[in-house]
Amino acid sequence: MSATIPFVIPINQISLEPGSQVTITDISWPEFETMLQQLGENHSARLSYSKGILEIMVPLPEHERAKELISDIVKILLKLTKRKYEPFGSTTFKKEGIAGVEPDACFYIKNYQRMISRRRLQPDDPPPDLAIECDLTSKTTLEAYQTIKVPELWIYDSGNLKIYLLQNDKYIHSQMSPTFPNINLTQIIPDAVERSWQVGSFQTLEELESNMKQL
Repeated sequence: MSATIPFVIPINQISLEPGSQVTITDISWPEFETMLQQLGENHSARLSYSKGILEIMVPLPEHERAKELISDIVKILLKLTKRKYEPFGSTTFKKEGIAGVEPDACFYIKNYQRMISRRRLQPDDPPPDLAIECDLTSKTTLEAYQTIKVPELWIYDSGNLKIYLLQNDKYIHSQMSPTFPNINLTQIIPDAVERSWQVGSFQTLEELESNMKQL
């Protein structure tokens, strides 16, 4: 009697160039959990897992700039609207046995107070109120976020910002964000990212905050 034993290369031995994206099929949940343990908490690659499909992406420096800038814009807007928040960065969010995803950035806003003392996520913790992805538009990523039930997802890709809202467990595309109603984010954020390549992120954020205060 013989048995087939799957051979899996440790993920920390896989070398990917910045800007690379790899899709691996037929990955079990235990294998995904093992990969997360191998990578540890501080890793540059972004992982998304849904229904046996694993996506690994290594961001380029330009992706990182957009991510940081958009995160800072969110913080400015929350500050100007006098709302508290807790940023959870690229924390791994999981629906046990089904899906896992690591956003480029995410924020707890409605549930910020509950998350203040969290050093590690608890099984009954809510998903973040807002998640942000830069240059990730794959179907698997959307499915993972839907499974985890993140209510609002922003995807910035190639100079465009798309806002997705969760309704009846499916994402719909929206021109406006309920988190920041009456603010034209689909224009403001791409303009700010482009501006940052001209004058730098610091000056871009200073200009944006000054402009928003005058509204």
